[in-house]
Amino acid sequence: MKKIAPNTLVQNRYLVVQAIGKGGMSDVYLAVDQRLGSAVALKQTKFDPDSPLGDAFEREARILARLRHPVLPKVIDHFTENDGQFLVMEHISGDDLGKRLELANKPFPLTWVVFWADQLLDALNYLHSHQPPIIHRDIKPQNLKLTDENHIVLLDFGLSKDFETGSKEAPAAGSVVGYSPHFASMEQVRGTGTDARSDLYSLAATL
Repeated sequence: MKKIAPNTLVQNRYLVVQAIGKGGMSDVYLAVDQRLGSAVALKQTKFDPDSPLGDAFEREARILARLRHPVLPKVIDHFTENDGQFLVMEHISGDDLGKRLELANKPFPLTWVVFWADQLLDALNYLHSHQPPIIHRDIKPQNLKLTDENHIVLLDFGLSKDFETGSKEAPAAGSVVGYSPHFASMEQVRGTGTDARSDLYSLAATL
């Protein structure tokens, strides 16, 4: 999919400033909401909206839109334009924890890590307590960012599973096949099915 140039107005509302992230399935841009005057993160898919991955992206928007938790980003909008899908979220400035750790070249203070762990465990309890439960399936330093108050935010629900489209016999139908090496549980790597314990494994690996 073609990159969006700076100063491009998307959906006649979001003015793109610059690219700020790139993943296997999407690009993320910093943009300014011309209606509200606020900075937003504009996530664009890199695949056909009618493909299974396109369906997964729309599911990510639906999942995030109904969640309300301090550790999870707020969804502002979701739309299709020029055969591409877009997700608009609140913008969390700064580098992800993976980048910050690389730049610091030393471990984070233990008190910080424990503080973040408490917040993330509370968020996972919130997600896993939903009916149906929501499994993130991609917890890693690159999907964690900090607010100005040093609070953690869990990003990227692109691999998440909410069991809505799967039966009890085949719950994996509601998720995208994929994993992050070194952080994914063995059942996710093997493709034998994931549940709340898979997120706890990934969080432990991240810590």
